[in-house]
Amino acid sequence: MHPKSNNFMSKKILANDGIDAQGKLILEKAGFTVVTEKVAQENLAQAINDHNYIGLTVRSATKVRKDVIDSCPNLKLIGRGGVGMDNIDVDYARSKGVEVVNTPAASSHSVAELVFAHFFNAVRFLYDSNRQMPVNGETQFDALKKKYAKGIELNGKTIGIIGFGRIGQAVAKIALGCGMKVLAYDPFLKEAAINIEIDGIKENISVMLKIVAIEKLLAESDFITLHVPGGKIISKKEIAQMKNGVILANAARGGVIDENDLIEALDSGKVAHACLDVFENEPTPKKEILVHPKISLTPHIGAATEEAQERIGIELAELIISKLS
Repeated sequence: MHPKSNNFMSKKILANDGIDAQGKLILEKAGFTVVTEKVAQENLAQAINDHNYIGLTVRSATKVRKDVIDSCPNLKLIGRGGVGMDNIDVDYARSKGVEVVNTPAASSHSVAELVFAHFFNAVRFLYDSNRQMPVNGETQFDALKKKYAKGIELNGKTIGIIGFGRIGQAVAKIALGCGMKVLAYDPFLKEAAINIEIDGIKENISVMLKIVAIEKLLAESDFITLHVPGGKIISKKEIAQMKNGVILANAARGGVIDENDLIEALDSGKVAHACLDVFENEPTPKKEILVHPKISLTPHIGAATEEAQERIGIELAELIISKLS
């Protein structure tokens, strides 16, 4: 814990990737000055030193590597609004006495809802229909109707969830509500209790799910979604173990699914659709991914809902106050 300071100017926070208004207000009421003006990555360390910021909050855009940490001896805390902290040298920062905090629970439901937005998008061809109708709907209506007439339902299908932490479990809740069978794989769990609240009823329905081997999940799932912190989890070998016509979703990290192998599987029909919110080469995804007719796309917006941003801002503010006040 860092020593308390009564120096108002020393209680300055740079929210370099922004912070929700509620979180900012909470910090200001606690005596912090919060600056939300974006600083370019190459000028970050100088700005922290010039303005005597003791706290820095980021999302996924700003990187806080060893060079920044070494250059900013007065930096006391780095806060990540969201789950993954791969853009921060966490262990090194902590070894230097810098607090590193994040908000892993705040965006779980938002990410889970986006996964299902993509799944519904895929099974009813909405992503392609929304491209084609404005261009060809007036002259080729019947042809498009025929083209998109082979949709499927999620009800009764099996979803495989790789990574069964907060987000994976939020995905499972929605899946169960859709009438899906849930298979989950997580190397750190043997089973998990999923509590489902219906219409605000306090007495939750509890569903106990056993964690299965990843081979079983790959072989039996109609839909597969990944919620892991990183690593290459799905490539040609894993795709070969899947059902023909499987639908894959990645709202976790770019590179979790090998994009070259994914394109090959989409072209062959092994994978029916892909649903991608994250990409290997962000912020410049490869053209082959962006124009592929079987991929539903969003630009890394899993946690980008008003509700999630408010929860993230509030939780981040409370963490900062607890660590620096």
